[in-house]
Amino acid sequence: MTIIDAFLDFTAFDSVTYKMIIMWVVCGVLVFLAVAKEFEPMLLLPIAFGALLANLPMTGLLKEPTADEAGGLFYYLSQGIDLEIYPPLIFLGVGALTDFGPVIANPRTLLLGAAAQAGVLITFLGACALDFTPDEAASIGIIGGADGPTSIFIASKLAPELVGPIAVAAYSYMALVPLIQPPIMRFLTTEKERKIRMQSLRKVTKLERLIFAFATLIICILIVPSASALISMLMLGNILRESGVVERLSKAAQNELINIVTIFLGTCVGITMSGDTFLQGRTLSILAMGIVAFAISTASGVLIAKLMNLFSSKPINPLIGAAGVSAVPMAARVAQVEGQRADPQNFLLMHAMGPNVAGVIGTAVVAGYFIARLYGN
Repeated sequence: MTIIDAFLDFTAFDSVTYKMIIMWVVCGVLVFLAVAKEFEPMLLLPIAFGALLANLPMTGLLKEPTADEAGGLFYYLSQGIDLEIYPPLIFLGVGALTDFGPVIANPRTLLLGAAAQAGVLITFLGACALDFTPDEAASIGIIGGADGPTSIFIASKLAPELVGPIAVAAYSYMALVPLIQPPIMRFLTTEKERKIRMQSLRKVTKLERLIFAFATLIICILIVPSASALISMLMLGNILRESGVVERLSKAAQNELINIVTIFLGTCVGITMSGDTFLQGRTLSILAMGIVAFAISTASGVLIAKLMNLFSSKPINPLIGAAGVSAVPMAARVAQVEGQRADPQNFLLMHAMGPNVAGVIGTAVVAGYFIARLYGN
């Protein structure tokens, strides 16, 4: 045996496949979007890193434990997804970061958050028609809610083999909100509608905020118990924020906790994206249906806002209906930007935050409904 043969026998170069190389390119695209374009970098960068690991000839990173030997590092880290720990912890941080004041001040915006779930339901039916199982279709449909943690949560329970492509689709489209939503919003509204100025929101008291959080917790869990993990953590985070007496806990949930969990969640999602499982026609179908779901959710929110204006003496700017998807706060910022394109003195951000946070609750409830109906059947 020559020195070169001995070297090659020691290395893993001969284990590299063409699918791995293609996935290296995919990882490169994700890194480019995260670093150069700053599209959801906090998730896309860890996902890309995990995906790169998945497409290298690893030794033992995903190895299951035996009676004589411990498992690999990512076997244990991935339990956070398999045991549905990471998504609820992300919701804890989201709750601590979220101000429910706008939706309390203008309860009508709850309807806009609910309307945006149309994309989830229509895509579910479309995926079933394309021969995906109901479990897979439900997981794909949730992409329309533009809620990454919820998409991962339901996929890990109903369609674990699709966690990778569903997560990539969900977070990619969340990142592309400023590109996807504006053309739909402008197509469905007139310039006059985009110039509608809404009345300033009233001040919401601390007591109202706390009552809302506790009432939402109780009502949602009573209606959809399967969503309790997500809803309970969302409201716990918000209660820590609004109580005003546990600032250290609130700050920890907003910063250290959500950041640490985001690293683990992203890399563990990425490590499911091996070339053998990701490079399939089904993956392209999921990506295509995801953007359709997102577009329908955006359009539904805008159209329902226009419909509400037919019966209301206090008009709603239809642009805020597009914020009914759960991409907080990006979708609300898009509504603000589009409103100011038509009228530079129009300020829609806080109004748009109402349907935006309502969309978070709505998507979690729909996910809970799907789990209750499909899990174990």
